[in-house]
Amino acid sequence: MKHFTFSKKHLAVCIAAIIGAGFNVQALAAEAEEATEQNDNMEVITVSGIRGSLLRSMSIKRDMSGVVDAISAEEMGKFPDTNLAESLQRITGVSVSRSNGEGSQITVRGFGPDFNLVTLNGRQMAGTGFTRSFNFENLSSEGVSSLQIMKTARAEVPTGGLGATVNIVTAKPLQNQGEKFSFMAKGMHDSSVVAGDDITPEVAGIYSNTFADDRFGVSANFSYHRRDFQRQSANVRSWLVNPSLSLDENNIIDNRHMDAEGNVIGQFFDPSVGENGEYIAASFFPQEISFAKDDIQRERTNAQVTLQFAASDDLIFTLDHTVSNAVTGNNSLSWGMWNGSFGGNANAYELDENGTAIYYNSAGDDGSFTSFRETNEVDSKATGLNIEWYATDNLSFTLDAHTSKTTTDNGKDKGLGANARVILGSADLANKEYFFRDGDIPGFNINWNNGSQEISPNQIGSNFSIFTRTPGESEVSQIQLDGELLIDTNFGLETLKFGSAYTKQTLSGWGGSNNANAPGFNNGTFAEIFPDSMFERVDLGDFLDQFAFGAGGVAPGYAYTFNLDEAFTRQALFLTQDVVGSDVYQVGTFDGFPVNKVEEETISVYLSSDWAFQVSGYDVQVNLGVRYEETDIVSPAKSRVAEQVYWAGGSEWMTEFASGGELVTVDYEGKYDLLLPMLDIKVDLSDELVARASWGQTITRPTLGDMLGNLSLTSSPKLNSRSGSRGNPNLQPFKSTNVDLTLEYYYGDASYAAVGLFWKDVDDWIDNAEVKTTFDGLHDVYLGQRWNNAVAAIEGRGEQATDAAIYNEIVANGVGIGENNRILPDSGSDPLIEWTISSPENVGSRKVNGIEVAIQHLFGESGFGAGFNATFVDGDVEYDNYVLASQAVLSGLSDSANLQGFYEKDGLSVKITAAWRDQYLIGQGLPDAAGAPPQYAEEYLQWDLSVNYDVNDNMTVFFEGVNLSNETERTFSRFQSQFLSAAQYGPRYTLGFRYTMDN
Repeated sequence: MKHFTFSKKHLAVCIAAIIGAGFNVQALAAEAEEATEQNDNMEVITVSGIRGSLLRSMSIKRDMSGVVDAISAEEMGKFPDTNLAESLQRITGVSVSRSNGEGSQITVRGFGPDFNLVTLNGRQMAGTGFTRSFNFENLSSEGVSSLQIMKTARAEVPTGGLGATVNIVTAKPLQNQGEKFSFMAKGMHDSSVVAGDDITPEVAGIYSNTFADDRFGVSANFSYHRRDFQRQSANVRSWLVNPSLSLDENNIIDNRHMDAEGNVIGQFFDPSVGENGEYIAASFFPQEISFAKDDIQRERTNAQVTLQFAASDDLIFTLDHTVSNAVTGNNSLSWGMWNGSFGGNANAYELDENGTAIYYNSAGDDGSFTSFRETNEVDSKATGLNIEWYATDNLSFTLDAHTSKTTTDNGKDKGLGANARVILGSADLANKEYFFRDGDIPGFNINWNNGSQEISPNQIGSNFSIFTRTPGESEVSQIQLDGELLIDTNFGLETLKFGSAYTKQTLSGWGGSNNANAPGFNNGTFAEIFPDSMFERVDLGDFLDQFAFGAGGVAPGYAYTFNLDEAFTRQALFLTQDVVGSDVYQVGTFDGFPVNKVEEETISVYLSSDWAFQVSGYDVQVNLGVRYEETDIVSPAKSRVAEQVYWAGGSEWMTEFASGGELVTVDYEGKYDLLLPMLDIKVDLSDELVARASWGQTITRPTLGDMLGNLSLTSSPKLNSRSGSRGNPNLQPFKSTNVDLTLEYYYGDASYAAVGLFWKDVDDWIDNAEVKTTFDGLHDVYLGQRWNNAVAAIEGRGEQATDAAIYNEIVANGVGIGENNRILPDSGSDPLIEWTISSPENVGSRKVNGIEVAIQHLFGESGFGAGFNATFVDGDVEYDNYVLASQAVLSGLSDSANLQGFYEKDGLSVKITAAWRDQYLIGQGLPDAAGAPPQYAEEYLQWDLSVNYDVNDNMTVFFEGVNLSNETERTFSRFQSQFLSAAQYGPRYTLGFRYTMDN
């Protein structure tokens, strides 16, 4: 039988492209790992398994220009990890952020997900949400042949990866000639599961074949994955700084540092005080605290079909289509208390040395139990056509056209068409306490008016419900033309690469939240519509058992659960217009919410050259290139116009929008152009020792959400929480000038050691700046004449001026009272509301530097091997906890390390891995809080294990253990005592088999 093979001239072109062109994404997408001629008399030796994967990855790292790392599949259908993010974290300088206990997005050299560009076979993929970052959890590893990560600039690489560019390379049939098949099935047990199945399935398969003398090829892969688990968590929504409190000094314990006169020393710098800012004393109070149990079911389906046709030795067509669908359902119970009104509600508190409340006793507000349900779907489709044409022995072209589309919708619940948060509870309390003097997690107790710390079911009434739907759509259309010319010169120039591309990205989103029965308890609790039998008491003795609580254990030690559908139905039937007027209980429509849209078009051209020569007897390779781009942005924004803010009672303040939320459309525009040069130098100091030096400029574009032109004011502007946001289409991208120096020592079969230094100087840094402003016509009941008169009257009677008391006093006076006892603003006596508006701006430059070290060693023929890498980063991008303002910082900056040990021999392979990430900044800003407070994640160390045994040449059985040490997650704000969240998931175990066939 005659086999079609690439001609020798094309083999030379391929090898030159691989070694000389470096990270040419189309070459990589064409499996730039090896191109070999085959004939019947040639024996081909294939190294597979862990050893083969490490050998191929090391070869890519050594042969490429610039700083490149890679992970290669051990064999077809067998990638090292089922989650691509978990695989990437094995690479030096890469760490992952987690979602639901799984790797989700990557941080490279301290630069988080938004700073890294992810491509599929060299193509930019549509993201999810108003972001460019890619969630690896939505893509299966089946069908992926390699992951390649470029950390230095290349003229031919699409821009956007200031941290790195990651290319996901999938299998191509003409590069795997003959019939090949792999099928995998496994069952997974998540030890945290309560409401779901104890064992959930995952199946995957890949098929590849070539026909017609290997001129036509087809490959297809699919996977289905399901996971059922429970997430237990504790949360503090926000920490508010210096809320207005009124209480007797005898009820205050203040452990802050004092001066000689007994005044608190100002430790915190507030740039908004005075002309140039001042150091002030600060105190921080928790807005609320809640605990939750989330029962989650996640299903993921992936598939890809690839067709290839070699019309001749000179012309190859490739057509592929990729689909991905992920559906996540969540049924949640949470319980907690609200502190957010402050003011005269305060009874007593204790502050630690940094001003954080470790005890807070207050009256007013409420305690509640919440049932939450959401079904969220992420659906992606991508289609691409690639044409490779070898015009002559020295000239080749690649044309690639691609379109991808991703839709997201969190309103896929078939019954409600939205996610639902049904909140039941009571305001019938004497006071409530928050405490966090010891342990890992704070606690709370509510002292109810029934004389105990536990409410009875017959006291639980209707508070309010929130129904939310926020669908979105992202689409990318891209066409790229690349050319390569091989040159035989006497002065070192070997290759010229050139090309151009057009990319259009469109992203839109709409929807929002509707409140049902918004006045809450002020119209009565309606407890009579809920029978006692609807509530089930849950004991919390084993809740969050991986964390330490205070001396009293979990507080409170109980919760009530209830059926969301029954609670919704009872309220919908009873809370009609006849009973509550316009606050009728219903899901409502989402058609009147703002539609946000961003369109971005980029045209680019590049020229790159490869040089090779000798200097003082050393082989030197040089890559010199430049890239030019022009980008235009249009954001047609539709916004609701705020008409007034009224007080619905208690802690509930509502923004009322004009004409029922009528939308006004305005087009916002922006543009920029860029010239990005780069230079790579590689020197072979010996057969084993390689030195590299790289200089170049890279960019990260502003997030699409930052470029939205609309103004949005919160629909629930509680006290101390009058906030809003607006986008900025005229943002310039982050632009970094990068220097890399590396030394690599390749001393054995798949064994090497490497050390690298890097410096990044980033201009046009983008940060969210907060601006305090007012808007004509929006007046504030708070601290208006009626409010102040009510406070004076209440305190004159010797009573506590709580928010509830003030509300009742104003209502009793009957001035400016609307439907359902709403207190309406008065333009004559009420001040304008001061809003805190967050807006992204280019704010200057920042520097990041670091060192990477890595070693990979195989212990001869013993079957044992090990690998270790670590990254240490630093710069002027760290958050200052003692500055009460937004700062130009880098989220995700942290040291990281990875360890891998394995044994592979006689059909048995055992691999254990550890991934460590130090404490890092997640981001800035908390709900309703001014001063852009930080969110930190504590350090994280996870151990995983995999065992494979080859029963025969075709059948392998395997076992996997993920998060064997049952690592937990915890976050906090400025200080450890400013607790934000804690979560635990539990280890996961899988058992399965893989069957392969290779003819």
